[in-house]
Amino acid sequence: MSSLKSFIKAVRAAKTIADERTVIQKESAAIRTSFREDYADISVRRQNVAKLLYLFTLGERTHWGQVECLKLLASSRFTDKRLGYLGTMLLLDENQEVLTLVTNSLQSDLNHPNQYIVSLALCTLANIASTEMARDLFADIEKVVASSNPYLRKKGALCAMRIIRKVPDLEEVFVDKAKSLLSDKNHGVLICGISLITDLCIHNPELIGTFKKSIPIIIKHIKSLSTSGYVPEYDVSGIADPFLQVKLLRLLRLLGAGDVQASEQMSDILAQIASNTDSSKTVGSSVLYEAVQTIFGIEADSGLRVLGVNILGKFLTTKDNNTRYVALNTLLRVIDREPNAVQRHRAIIIECLQDSDISIRRRALELSYALINGPNVRVLVRELLSFLETADAEFKPTLTSQIAIAAEKYAPTKRWHIDTIIRMLKIAGSYVKENVLSSFIILVIGSEDLQLYTVQKLYTALRNDVTQEGLTLVGTWLIGEYAKTLLDKGSFEDEDVVQEVNEAEVVSLLETIIEGSYATEVVKEYVLNALMKLTTRISSSSQIERIRRILNNHATSLEIEIQQRVAEYSKLFSYDSVRRGVLEKMPAPEVLKDLSTRYESEKAKNDAKKHPIASATRKSAVPAATTEDLLLDLMGDATPQAASPAPTASANNNNLLSDLFSSSSGAASPPPPAKNANIMDLFSNSPAPQTPPASTQNVNLNDLLGSASTTQSAAPTPVATSSGLGIDPIEAFNKGSLRLTFQPTSKDGPGSVVILAKFVNSGDAQISGLNLQVAVPKSQKLQLQSLSSSELLSGQTATQQLKVTGVPGTNVRLRLRILYIINGQEIKEQVDFGKFPPALL
Repeated sequence: MSSLKSFIKAVRAAKTIADERTVIQKESAAIRTSFREDYADISVRRQNVAKLLYLFTLGERTHWGQVECLKLLASSRFTDKRLGYLGTMLLLDENQEVLTLVTNSLQSDLNHPNQYIVSLALCTLANIASTEMARDLFADIEKVVASSNPYLRKKGALCAMRIIRKVPDLEEVFVDKAKSLLSDKNHGVLICGISLITDLCIHNPELIGTFKKSIPIIIKHIKSLSTSGYVPEYDVSGIADPFLQVKLLRLLRLLGAGDVQASEQMSDILAQIASNTDSSKTVGSSVLYEAVQTIFGIEADSGLRVLGVNILGKFLTTKDNNTRYVALNTLLRVIDREPNAVQRHRAIIIECLQDSDISIRRRALELSYALINGPNVRVLVRELLSFLETADAEFKPTLTSQIAIAAEKYAPTKRWHIDTIIRMLKIAGSYVKENVLSSFIILVIGSEDLQLYTVQKLYTALRNDVTQEGLTLVGTWLIGEYAKTLLDKGSFEDEDVVQEVNEAEVVSLLETIIEGSYATEVVKEYVLNALMKLTTRISSSSQIERIRRILNNHATSLEIEIQQRVAEYSKLFSYDSVRRGVLEKMPAPEVLKDLSTRYESEKAKNDAKKHPIASATRKSAVPAATTEDLLLDLMGDATPQAASPAPTASANNNNLLSDLFSSSSGAASPPPPAKNANIMDLFSNSPAPQTPPASTQNVNLNDLLGSASTTQSAAPTPVATSSGLGIDPIEAFNKGSLRLTFQPTSKDGPGSVVILAKFVNSGDAQISGLNLQVAVPKSQKLQLQSLSSSELLSGQTATQQLKVTGVPGTNVRLRLRILYIINGQEIKEQVDFGKFPPALL
């Protein structure tokens, strides 16, 4: 085909995929033939390369035409060079061997008198530069950055960013050039210069101190933009060059993080931007958002932070969903620093729960969890329960868990706590997790004065609704356990009429549940246990015989677990004294973990499988306000896994009750058992008849209960002998010639410990590019100082200080990523470390 236009028309005119494939193959063959022939007409080659790029956009293989793009670079015509450089950027990357042929062309064009040809070379180099190309051409880029042409200076600054990323050793060459760009009056050059400085500071935090001297110049630029009048060249919806303002604010955030003196210099201009910028349009909102990010990224005073929170609150009142999403997301990150200021916007946050956009609802829900505290728990939990009635199914499991956690942490009274959980079970009992059910049962067992009240409420609820599995499980368990209390003193309210509860009604209710269409295998197991317990709680022989008949009806069940339980229980009827001992009331357990701890631990295990490791590189010591967010996002709140495996269930099957409930075992809590657990053992506190376990899965009851005994052997801890805390260095990594140790040196108070990391090069080869990245769980915060040296000769050492803060009395766990170069080989190692002494914080 004679032209690119005709080729495109032919492809688009194809009616089937086969026709399109035929057209492409035919034209590809023609292009290859044309390339093999030595055409004197350069226009033919240009036309073929243009078709080649179109084939590339269609996803076709075009590697066979790469050299033809390089031939166009040798042309003296601008149109040929432009097409050649475009093809080079698209068809080649830094790993292609052919790329070495481009270096000479780039060097020649970087010194070309035509600024547009120099621009083409700069764009290409910035996109595909390899390490070798960067080393060969950095001197030419340095000249371009220092040139008098603003069009080339800005492109040279961006190209310098690529070179520094490929060869960090060359950053010193561009530091002074970057400083000079800050004084440029051209906005394009200024934006690119700030991007270069930001990149330099991110990749080498040691340079931040160098650029802090330029803070007055940066503030001057921002003040000039915020007070300038209408400038058509830079005006965007009434805001003077918002792109430059955002870049300047980001650089201020980087320079002011962790530095009180530098932050004080910025306070006035940040307050001015926050007060004078119009937020009615998206452009103004973007500048305000960046200003808020900077306020919370530096060491700003409380008044300025409150102003930032108020700006985010104003964002929530807009109709733009993107703005509201950003506001909710940011409020969630800053609530720990200004909780009272965020609480003032509670009403609008709750309104966002009813938003039509699911993303807004999700973020508002997460923020609502964080807002809950003692004074507002009644109001917020009531709102969350209202939202639970209409919430999407994907929200309900997490929402029910968070409501239960809030009730456990901040409940004003136990009765309110019980009422809240029961209402939640009525609304979304099928979505409630097992650990929530177990915690509720523990609460009732430990509240003797409320046991009758709770059983009455559950009995009434089950009479009205048996469709919610969680409600059915809890109600069945507690009715079976406290049936005597209910029968002796109980009554229930039905249509404002108080009616007594008799034995026949209780048995009928359980029979209705087990025979109903909502009875899953687990529900049937619970009902069978509750019925069996009733035989020791009621006195009517006719009702006991009725229970035996109900049990016998399930003796031929297809579910092996139910069949086994019926066989065991039927046998117990022959041993009345044993049956009464086995089915006595459960003792109050000792609670090892509260619900929130168990929930976070469970969440951490799930998140650890989905998210990569969070890295706190050297730059984390500088932007302290954003370090925690970085770790949370990357690490997914993962905590290191236990070093020793849990004991198998088969090892404990002979005496489960003594392990679970005796005073010497760390008393596990008695939540509803898992599907294949030995149910008779769980519902008694006396030795059960020795029967083989029905489950083929060897379920560990300790694990199922979510409160495993603490008898597992922990990782060995070092013997305290030296250092400020009396702790010896602990080896964390030892491979080849590099060894890393950690030594807790001092404590800044409860919940805070300073740790010294020490690298030692014990080999003969030099180690370079040494870098330590550290991540901690969400419940802790990390401050990481700079490494004393990234180069280690034989026998040399390097140190780095870490400061970990968290809940006093908890353990410190670290996830490490160690990067270094030795003998020209780049090494990356990842280690989970948790051998610090227990309760180090």
